[in-house]
Amino acid sequence: MHHHIIVSGDDALATTIVEELKRAGARVVKLDSAKLSDVGVARELVRAEVARAIAVVCAGDDDALNLEIALLARRANQNMRVVARLTNDVLRAAVADDNGPGAIFHVAELAAPSVVEACLSHTAHPFEAAGIKFVASGSEAPRDATLRELYGDLAPVAVIHGGNSPNRSEVVACPSRDHRVHAGDWTVMIGTADESADRGVKVALPVGTRARRPRLRRVLDAIRVVLDDFNPAFYPALMAAGILVITSMAVLHFNYQRPRMSWIDALYFTVETITTTGYGDFSFGQQVIWLRLFAVMLMFGGATTIALLVAFIADVLLSQRFVAAAARPRVRHLRNHIIVVGLSELGIRVVSDLVAAGHDVAVIERDEENRFLPAVRELDVPVIFGDATVIQTLESARPDRARAVAVVTRDDMINIETGIIMAEMLGPRVLPDVNRLAEVPVVLRVFERKLGFAVAQRFGFDGVRSTVELAVPWFIGAASGLEVLGTFSVGHSSFMVGAMRVAPGSELDGLQMFDVSTQIRIIAITRQDAPVQLRPSREERLRADDTVYLVGPYRELLGTLRKGLPPRQPTDDEGLRDGQDAQPATEEQGVSIDAARQARAG
Repeated sequence: MHHHIIVSGDDALATTIVEELKRAGARVVKLDSAKLSDVGVARELVRAEVARAIAVVCAGDDDALNLEIALLARRANQNMRVVARLTNDVLRAAVADDNGPGAIFHVAELAAPSVVEACLSHTAHPFEAAGIKFVASGSEAPRDATLRELYGDLAPVAVIHGGNSPNRSEVVACPSRDHRVHAGDWTVMIGTADESADRGVKVALPVGTRARRPRLRRVLDAIRVVLDDFNPAFYPALMAAGILVITSMAVLHFNYQRPRMSWIDALYFTVETITTTGYGDFSFGQQVIWLRLFAVMLMFGGATTIALLVAFIADVLLSQRFVAAAARPRVRHLRNHIIVVGLSELGIRVVSDLVAAGHDVAVIERDEENRFLPAVRELDVPVIFGDATVIQTLESARPDRARAVAVVTRDDMINIETGIIMAEMLGPRVLPDVNRLAEVPVVLRVFERKLGFAVAQRFGFDGVRSTVELAVPWFIGAASGLEVLGTFSVGHSSFMVGAMRVAPGSELDGLQMFDVSTQIRIIAITRQDAPVQLRPSREERLRADDTVYLVGPYRELLGTLRKGLPPRQPTDDEGLRDGQDAQPATEEQGVSIDAARQARAG
């Protein structure tokens, strides 16, 4: 085996990575999770001939196993690309500092920007390539015309034909500027930031960290929380206590003798009596009989009302209802806010990005022990505890006044169910006079891309985001040697921006732009001792050591990357045709290799 890629993991992400690598013509060795547990990671890596691999991709959902594979692979081959999936922020930062070739990814970090863009309905995607700021912007075609007539020098990235087109819903990747579109077709064009600004494309930039609410408003909200959560019987008891105190003050002020009592003294002695404090400075012992009988009634009545008030207050302060209801009054006063359902790894990153961009956010979370709650409280974001599949819980977040809803729990079925309920709440059946479904994006996180596509088609959701679809290009690009600069969604398809070097003697060396895949767009070329060449002409030829910046569907980019790799010299022991799946070495071979290495180490 030679120049193969080793992949570990059994979930949808790892399976998709294997499928896409094979589709791109790479030879893949899949590590067997059962054998990893039985014979150990080191032995399986030796059997997979890790020392001769060009990359190892640790894509499973077990951080400990991914970390072990990545560290052992790096120790076996310092020049190999090691790509690992780690959810622990501390581990990811520590490993990335000295990882060498490759990358360390967190799926939630890769997917969060796309979810935020969908919530904010952003159609412009800024990125930087060759030191130049570019913008990929989407808009509807205003009239029937060619892309050149509508957008001038901006480079077409994709077109989604609309209702006025004979090929409705068709996605055309990287069409020519002479491609004809119809009014209402969705077009995505790319250009420098200045060119896009000249065409009226505005990039929504963060407005800075959201300012904390004024202190007075926070105090009023806290008071409102407490008042709303009291048992309804608390207020009659409070009124009875007030009447008792006022009556006692009047009686004492006008009838207490030796000495006479002022209003303040009467209040003081009344409270002293009903709370059974008894400091000894006042007494009913020398007063007339009826006043002493009044004191008996005052003590019984005071003890009863005080006990009731203490019970009601303790019920509020010590019950979980106080915690659960704490956010509801704040949400009632929000307008144009964004509802995030689920404090998963993806959810907390979506919340953080939205708050950093200056937007009000309300969170719905079922688990009152969620580990991300301290981070959310630090962001001053209200959290409503409850089941998001229950209409009453969703209503408490005021979706009728929201700007968007992002459903990003860890469970795909809960996300889909919540999305359907939310669509019904915002639709004409519930809000016939408003029908905010067309105005409020409902963004659903669905892990597997096939399920996500099926849900989008069946229920008409435009905001379904598959974390696998968003993350796979980064893993494959890093494993294949493509520098991924960014990804964005066009409809339900993922597009990638990447940079690659043309190797001497490769298929791209000397190739004319005209012969490069029509499904990708080359936006810039950098050469030694030469200025950046933007939008090279179709007659331009690629040269060895050029750095090419490309945009397009990631499958097409990977195919072009393969053409730019140096020609591979077949080895005598390779024994495999180009493009054929590689198989791991036998157990006996693995053991002998392992023994030989141990002998050399000794």
